[in-house]
Amino acid sequence: MALSPVPGGSTVDAVLDQLQAQVSGGAWPVGRRIPAELDLAAQLGVSRPAVREAIRALSHVGVLEVRRGDGTYVRSTADPRPLLRRVSRASARDVFEVQLAYDVQAARLAARRRTAADLARLEGLLRARDEATEPDAFGAADARFHLGVAEASRNPVLIEAMRFFIDRLHESMRAIRLDREVPEAGPARHRAVLDAIAAGDPEAAASAAAAVVEPTLAVLESLLGAAGTPGEDA
Repeated sequence: MALSPVPGGSTVDAVLDQLQAQVSGGAWPVGRRIPAELDLAAQLGVSRPAVREAIRALSHVGVLEVRRGDGTYVRSTADPRPLLRRVSRASARDVFEVQLAYDVQAARLAARRRTAADLARLEGLLRARDEATEPDAFGAADARFHLGVAEASRNPVLIEAMRFFIDRLHESMRAIRLDREVPEAGPARHRAVLDAIAAGDPEAAASAAAAVVEPTLAVLESLLGAAGTPGEDA
């Protein structure tokens, strides 16, 4: 099965569909190294960033494995597209419910396992979040700080789950910055998370992480209740 150029203006989903078809159809069996990004971009008629994003999505769900300095290999023939679509359509409330679970455990573990280098990096990430004003930049900076806390947890499963989820968190935080009805936790609450991690206090870190997410989640719950919306956003 050969790759074919995707229609002009197509999203990363079109690239992902073609890569998955190569795996599911047997053209790229488990253990095979797939073509390089540059080659794939040329065959599909898309940019390298579009290919990179599709590969990243498939690697986060275990279909592909990126080996630095070696290439990208097929790990599984499972089709993750239903899961990826479900995540892409998740409501802001769904996103914040998952973030609450991830952030609390990430902060708890980070307080036990962080290094001096982790703390220095988190200080920089928090500073960047505090200084971001434009909604898209703010959403990206906020997501990087939360991912940084997860990375300080030293739990590879939690880190990969957070990396998979981070784009939806970025989008949700961007939307919240644009929506005056929904509050977002300001610098003081995020500083409390970092201070508790620096102090090596797991329970204080977990409580501070919960205090970042819960007020926003409560407002999202009330707005959905007022609108009579039982599930996903339209």
